[in-house]
Amino acid sequence: MAQSSIRQVAVIGFGTVGVGWTALFLANGSDVTVHDPAVDDLATLEAALAPSLASLRELGRTGHGRLCLAASPEKAVASADFVQENAPEKQAFKADLLRRLDEATPAGAIIASSTSSLLWSELTGTCRDPERVIVAHPFNPPHLVPLVELFGSDPAVLDRAEAFYAGLGMRPVRLKKEMRGHIANRLSSALYQEAVHLVEQGVASVAEIDAALRDGPGLRWATMGAHLTYHLGGGKGGIRHYLDHLGPSQERRWQDLGRPSLTDKLKADLVAGVEAEAAGRSIEELEALRDATLVALLHARRRTER
Repeated sequence: MAQSSIRQVAVIGFGTVGVGWTALFLANGSDVTVHDPAVDDLATLEAALAPSLASLRELGRTGHGRLCLAASPEKAVASADFVQENAPEKQAFKADLLRRLDEATPAGAIIASSTSSLLWSELTGTCRDPERVIVAHPFNPPHLVPLVELFGSDPAVLDRAEAFYAGLGMRPVRLKKEMRGHIANRLSSALYQEAVHLVEQGVASVAEIDAALRDGPGLRWATMGAHLTYHLGGGKGGIRHYLDHLGPSQERRWQDLGRPSLTDKLKADLVAGVEAEAAGRSIEELEALRDATLVALLHARRRTER
């Protein structure tokens, strides 16, 4: 099945990630059938999708795919060309669900799991056709953050999935070997570990630590990744000069990084710090702020990448 023949998409699981995927598929013109055991009417789907679709319209994504609701996973995927699974991160549950989807989905369709931490090899052991099952992990919110991390056993299947996601405006990144947490979550976890350590050690408040990241390296990382950033940090000599002359100072920082434990006191300190930084704003208000900023950032990147 060629990428251009993917018209009917099934979304299994309609939590935060499922909502973002569904909006992205619809806004690019795909027909989408959703199944989630907690959702039993189309009006609920449409209400949950409205903010995400509005953000996508600001980015020029104005497709109008047809939205349907299915009573079971099997019914949702019965005519699917592509399946995006977003079930809870429970290995046994997810593996059994993928087995059921593999049995019910038409031959040639791709089944993509949004798993953030489970391994492809842990999830596909009971599938009849594991080669068509892939990991396709997005970064939240998936309708605005272009990254999708891919892993699977069949390069041809991965080629088709990569072409499909790229056609949606995503930035697929393919792993050469499976790794728990893939790429981006491992990087994020390493950074968050040190952010928590700084709170534990009383170095700064939660808000000040967030400000240091957002208004410092976070701005640079929105334009290029860690390796290219340090390449520029080496001046005219680039990364070779950086590693030769500043590598030892980097190693000293690595050796001094913390390994905090989430004690009751530390969790309480983190909760209090985050609540203080949120300053009474609801989750919905913070999500709206995040999404509006992401839309503006994506517009800015488009202008500079022309």
